[in-house]
Amino acid sequence: MNNLTGKTILVTGGARGIGADVARLAITAGADIVIGDVLDDEGKALATELGAKARYTHLDVTSEDEWQAALAYATTEFGGVDGLVNNAGISTGMPFETESVERFRQVLDVNLVGVFAGMKTVVPAMKEAGGGSIVNISSAAGLMGLALTSSYGASKWGVRGLTKIAAVEQGTARIRVNSVHPGMTYTPMTAQVGIQQGEGNYPNTPMGRVGEAGEIAKAVVFLLSDDSSYMTGAELAVDGGWTTGPTMKYVMGQ
Repeated sequence: MNNLTGKTILVTGGARGIGADVARLAITAGADIVIGDVLDDEGKALATELGAKARYTHLDVTSEDEWQAALAYATTEFGGVDGLVNNAGISTGMPFETESVERFRQVLDVNLVGVFAGMKTVVPAMKEAGGGSIVNISSAAGLMGLALTSSYGASKWGVRGLTKIAAVEQGTARIRVNSVHPGMTYTPMTAQVGIQQGEGNYPNTPMGRVGEAGEIAKAVVFLLSDDSSYMTGAELAVDGGWTTGPTMKYVMGQ
């Protein structure tokens, strides 16, 4: 199951959090991994930890030149790119009326334009190779209106839509494009704002807890593998049921 032997996967935002767990799990599944990030020290350390099947390259996803350099590096080191995980992103937490236009543009540039630039970069190479799999990390905030996420939520809704457009355009080229929508997930970024692990720490989610990065990574690796060969344009909510509906405690007024 979820065999990635012989595949090379490029993971953006791969130095820590969900991206790092995708890299770890993909290597366990047999893949070669290129970690792209702007966190050079953490990215290099992770590549060293993962061993001979991992490489690190500096990648600012807003730069077309750096995308081309990352593709060239992956091709030189491992022969090409069979899978792309567009995971890099930045978040925000403020009412839309107080968020600056500058900040709004910055978030969309990383979270949405970066995804577009990545797909645009790898698709020609994937076509030449006969196909591939692209997994775009959206969010539960891309499935519902979530307060205090104006730029972040808009970008993640955009990723959701862009995924479907790419899926219908690239299907006959054997390039599958799917999106994953994590709920609140424990990562170094969310830990900084007080998110905690364990049962009972997220009571408005039916499962009553935040997710773990490894749980998101499992869904990503499934979509990268041939076990999902008839899936494209799909959106997987890996959110503990958050976007499904309110918890029983909420419904019963407890």
